[in-house]
Amino acid sequence: MATAIYDLHTHSTASDGTLNPTALVQRAAAQGVAVLALTDHDCTGGLAEASAVSANLELELVSGVEISVTWGGRTVHILGLGIDRENLELQAGLQQLRAYRDERAREIAQGLQKAGIEGALEGASCYAQGNILSRTHFARFLVEKGYAKNTQDVFKRYLVQGKPGHVAGRWATLEEAVTWIRHAGGFPVVAHPARYRLTRSKLMQLLGEFKEWGGVALEVVSGSQPPEATALLLRLAREMDLLGSCGSDYHGPENTWIELGRTPPLPGGCTPVWSLWQ
Repeated sequence: MATAIYDLHTHSTASDGTLNPTALVQRAAAQGVAVLALTDHDCTGGLAEASAVSANLELELVSGVEISVTWGGRTVHILGLGIDRENLELQAGLQQLRAYRDERAREIAQGLQKAGIEGALEGASCYAQGNILSRTHFARFLVEKGYAKNTQDVFKRYLVQGKPGHVAGRWATLEEAVTWIRHAGGFPVVAHPARYRLTRSKLMQLLGEFKEWGGVALEVVSGSQPPEATALLLRLAREMDLLGSCGSDYHGPENTWIELGRTPPLPGGCTPVWSLWQ
């Protein structure tokens, strides 16, 4: 009997994905995903539509969110899985983050203007279909205008530290993010830990603090990491007594190297986060 496919980290047009919630859920079902979490950045605006669509498909939808956090002077992301999207405390927190996103977008545009790139705010806004304006939208605008060959190239040349469009994040604290998720009945998960380029000791510090506030899992498998990173994260999950999660971090069919239903399964040796709700 085939193992059920879980994908607990995806994005729609409600944040910076390119498929609307309906198309995302339908594509996931077509790709054989059995359990899908929609985890848009700092918003839950796509969940009602995704939930309605999933009711008519052989697919279980998990209500989720990906919360931006400032920790140790850098940005990390915390997933909330199985949240009550109507929770007032969670929604108030997410509203604060969206207000900051608007402020940051203006700062990014100002930085790009000083580098001779005009109209970045308006250009990025054309790509935003939900109520989130992200760096990915700026990246798509800059690629369209020929300033870079692809979105990765944009980040490297314009949006990271020391480059004209970089703005240091001022997001939620780790305590706030975990608390909002817990109070909304959800399960906090550290998203794509390998991406933060932390030393092992720093990563253990992050996971230790995360666990102290009530965090329960880390994304052992992500769509954007090599097998050796998965092996390290599996060891850390066991060492720190954290559950494991897996997700593609899917943003749309343009990212041909990351497809729904194709992320490797969670390896044996750690308890899956979905054991908490099944």
